Order: sequence, then structure tokens, then C-alpha cells
Amino acid sequence: MPRNTLRTEEQTRAERGVTMRARVRALLVVGGVAAAPALLAPTAARAAGRRSRTVAAGETWEVTEITRLDELVVAEGAVLTAPDGQILSLTVNGVETGSALDGTYGWTTVTAAGTYRGDVVLTPAVDHLESFAGATFHLRQAVYVGADGVVPANSVLSAVRGGRLTDAYARNVGLTSTGEAFNGFFVADGASYVLDGPRIRFDGNGRLDFASYGSAVTGAGDGTRLVVDGAEIDNRGAVRTGVIARDGADVIVKNSRIHTREGVLPADYQPGFGANMMTVPWMLGLSGNVRATNVLGENTTATYIDSRISSESWGVLSTDSVRNSRLTAINSTVTLTGDSGYGTYADGNSQQDLFLGTHFDVATFAAISTGSPVTFGDSTREAVAALNTELGLGLTDRELAAIEPRPSVVSSRGFGVMWHSGNGGSVTIGGGTRFTTAETMFLDKAKQISITVDGSQGARLHAGNGVLVQIMETDDPGSMTGTYTEPTGDPSKDTTFDTAAEHTADATATFTDIALRGDFYNAMRTGKNLVAAFERTRVEGVISASASRHAVSTITSTEWRQINHVTNTPQAAVNNGVIVKLGAGSVWTVTGTSYLTKLVVDADATVQAPTGRTLTLSVDGTATALTPGTTYTGALTLTPA
Repeated sequence: MPRNTLRTEEQTRAERGVTMRARVRALLVVGGVAAAPALLAPTAARAAGRRSRTVAAGETWEVTEITRLDELVVAEGAVLTAPDGQILSLTVNGVETGSALDGTYGWTTVTAAGTYRGDVVLTPAVDHLESFAGATFHLRQAVYVGADGVVPANSVLSAVRGGRLTDAYARNVGLTSTGEAFNGFFVADGASYVLDGPRIRFDGNGRLDFASYGSAVTGAGDGTRLVVDGAEIDNRGAVRTGVIARDGADVIVKNSRIHTREGVLPADYQPGFGANMMTVPWMLGLSGNVRATNVLGENTTATYIDSRISSESWGVLSTDSVRNSRLTAINSTVTLTGDSGYGTYADGNSQQDLFLGTHFDVATFAAISTGSPVTFGDSTREAVAALNTELGLGLTDRELAAIEPRPSVVSSRGFGVMWHSGNGGSVTIGGGTRFTTAETMFLDKAKQISITVDGSQGARLHAGNGVLVQIMETDDPGSMTGTYTEPTGDPSKDTTFDTAAEHTADATATFTDIALRGDFYNAMRTGKNLVAAFERTRVEGVISASASRHAVSTITSTEWRQINHVTNTPQAAVNNGVIVKLGAGSVWTVTGTSYLTKLVVDADATVQAPTGRTLTLSVDGTATALTPGTTYTGALTLTPA
């Protein structure tokens, strides 16, 4: 992600010819926000009586300094502007309002026509430029914090209500916006800052979370450390993100509530990628236009502790366009309140998405991975203490003691973990994690993946549709306007691909000390094997090569809900080998015909039919006895009768 291109303080002073920063800092250190309005002292004209200003149609008013009115009338066709290098904001009674994006894919905002009455304040602030995908966006924020503290020239301080604002922290400060694409706190440039008990309520569309355009709280830049404690963030609007960590910042959120709700997109909006991305790509089988949080850029760290994070759609916790970044949640709740969206998105170049003692209640996916490892486990005192040191969370002994150890609990009204692009990735489930889905538990779309589940401490899996693992070709049409067409006919045999060998690019799943009930299918048409290994595990179900089918033969954006959903027909492998390895103490109860390419049975393992039925094995069409301690290779068919 490009770094921000804000002017330095010295440049700003030279351009504006004022010492605003020094004036406001003096106010901040002696009285906090309560004193700050002195900066907006009434003019002689206002002191003498009511002050009003009308900007007529066709008129342009350049606001060159902070201006306070009792009434502002902006006619249709009137233009309010700020000097070059600055951008204008309007507040009424401490509420940012009247701002509107200058188009469906706007890069800046204008002041909408209307009549504004009350404590009307117009603030020209330094134009805050952020770039993404070749576009440059013009940000405005209530409070900009740099390395030396609050930067008044870059802030709209009239939007700050109550509490106390200093160069080191903001306590019990309120921010409200009813305009578009206004930011709350933007902490950057290596700053160290604490937001204690902020109350932020934004109602109106944002624009692009990749550029932090319209977010409530952003921590940005190498060396920046932002601690958010006891926050209440409630946003409504397209891309009106709650918290963003980016570009090397370290953001720690604790004891907070963050909730985002959808907005109404412009009537002519067309879904796109890059700078025009205001909705989740439908090719994921999702819809929605707001996600609660995002982690962006290189070496960024975001940690959520004892917090409630929720979104109406799209996603709750996200890492996107990252490199070497980390997302962690400890004893938090992750909730998707609408009918479409994910709990976490693990971008391919992230170090790890780690969830300890965290409860998920989501609509479509618990997690999506394009390469990053995803881990679910318990918030043991040892694990939390280790993270406190490793991530430099700064939790006191008292705070550590207050974090009660608990397992993660994951509930999805759709799927569990899905891999769809990039480098695949891994998922690790341990401790006492309870993972429940209505649809398939693990859904791999042609990627190299690794699944590791350790049930020795009580971890449990339940897939409502009876499918634990599904390997399939991707059903992503590749573009917003593309069409997925179901392949027809049988796949052609790739004679160079060994369906009985384990390859680096295969999908592997290892289960230890757990009881499983559900099916495993490999429906790849091209060369990829499923390798399923069990240690001290009882598994009851079908494990087989298969052919998968969607309910419809073609899928466009209109049929987006059909993405991900397939049925399976078990059949002999072509390029989709299935290798089953039953380790010591494992039992596989075969509930339906299963087609394998390799079966390894430990001397202390059992392959059996359900009670009252008989299991037969054929190898390359020849009936063969099932003997513990034996490895079978070829076209294997296991049939319970």
C-alpha cells in the first residue's frame, strides 16, 4: 500500500502563514476538548448579532479560514471550496454533515446544497491524500495524530465533542458524522496514541477501505502504535469501516464494540475491483458493501481483545493486500448479522490469522484463506501471556488475569473454511474448539491446502450437510461480468500424474484423537490428490473420488448464491486420487461406496462396514481381503453391503 502523502508541519505552516498548531496545542494541554472551541472564537460581527451566509447558485465561496456561523444557506449550483492544498469540512452543532462524494466513484467531497442552522463551523484543513490502485483520494478527518501529537491543521476539531483530547490520548471523545466519506481518528507517522472510550457514530457512505476513505479509526505507518480501549463504534454506510490497521502500524483494540451496517449504493454503481471496489466480489458467493475491520499493507499487526466485532454483510475481520502482517483475536465475538458474509478473510501474504477463545456466529464462511494460516484454539493463560510478550500488547498482570481461559466456538450458517485463490493455505484447529457448520466444513477450490485438527483436548467438528472435506475445481468466473459454465463430459486422463503419490500441491488433511462423522470428496478434474490421514481417530463416512455438480449449469452475478454449492457422485478416480492413511488406533467405518487410489492400514487400525453390513474391497477389479498392516494401491473400491 502506498504511504500517505501528507505535507509536513513545516510546509503547512509556510503555506497557510499561521501558527495554528501551537495555538491548539496550548489549548489541548491545559483543558482538552472543552477548551478547543476557543480556536473558533466568534468574530466581532457574530458577537454583535446573528451571523448568516448565503451562497447563491453559480457563486463560489472560497473559505480561507475556520469560519463560524449561525446559519449557512447553500443554493443548488453554489460551490464552497478551500484554498489549494486544503479541503473543506462542515459541522453543525459538532456533527460533521453536508459532505457528498463528487460522483459515484468520487475521489473527493463537496458541500451539498441545503440550509444549515445552529453552531455552523466551516474548516479548511490540509488535504490528506491517500492512493490505491492508481487513484488518489482526498481524505478529511476529525483528528489527525502525527509523531508529535494532534495536528490541528490536518484536523476538523469542531467535530470533536466532549471528553478530553491531548497529544498522547483522547478520552471519552464523541464523533458523529451524517455526511459521506469523513474519517474519525487517523493516527499515523510513527505516533503512539491511546483512544480511551471513544464514541463514534457515522451514518453515510464511505468510499474505499483500501484507502481508509470513510473509516472511524485508522492506525497507519511504520512505528505507529494505536491502542483503542472501551470504544463504541457504530457505523452505517457502504464501505464505512470501523477500524483499519495499515502500512506497518500496530493497532490493539480491547474491551470495545464495533458494528457496521450496510449503506445504499448509488443507483448507477457497477461492482468493480481496485479503486472502484465498494462491494464484496460476488464470485465468492457473497454480497454486501461494508466490512467491520481491515488489515492492510506490510508488517501490520492488529489485535482484538475482549471485544465484540460485527458487520451486517461482507466481512467482520479482514486482512487484504498485505505482506507479513498479523491478525489476532482473543476472547472476542465475531458476528455477521445479515445473511451473507465471512468471519475472517486471511490474505495470502499474511503471517497468521489467530483466534483464541473467540466465538464466531457468521452467515456464509467462518474463514476464507488465500494462503495465510488460520488457527483456532483456546485462550489459555500460557498462550495469552506468550502473545502479550510476542506482540508487545502491553497487557498488565491485572488485565491478563481478567482474560478467562475458554475455547473458541465457531458457528457458521454456511461453510467453515474456504480456499479459493492465491497460494491456498492452512487451517489448524485445536484445544477445545467446537466448530459447527450448516454446509461443508472445509471447501478447497483447487488449491494446495493443509488441514490439521487435534481433538486431544476436546476439539469437535460437525458439518450439517454431512460433508467434512470437499475438493473441487474453482467455480470463480474470473471477472465481475464473467460466467461460470459447468464442465461436461469425463475429464481426460493425465498419464503423467500419479494418483497414488503424495505431491506438494495436494490437499492434505490430518486428524488426531477425534471422532468424525462426515464425507470426504475429491472432485478435481485436473491433477490433485486428497491425502487424508488419521491418528487415533474414528471416522464414519464416505471418502472418495467424485464428480461434483452445481444445481445450475451456468452461473452469473444473478445466480451468485449458487457459487460454492455442489453435490457429489462418487466414482473412480481419473486425475483426482484419494489416499487414506489409517494410523494406529484409528477406525474407518465406510458408510457408502468409496473410490480410492491408495489405502494404508496400520497394524492397529480397522476398516469396517456399519453394524449389520459387510465390507468388500476390490483392487483393480479383483476382490481382495482387507488385512491390517497392509498398503493397497491401484483402483480401489470399498463397498458396504
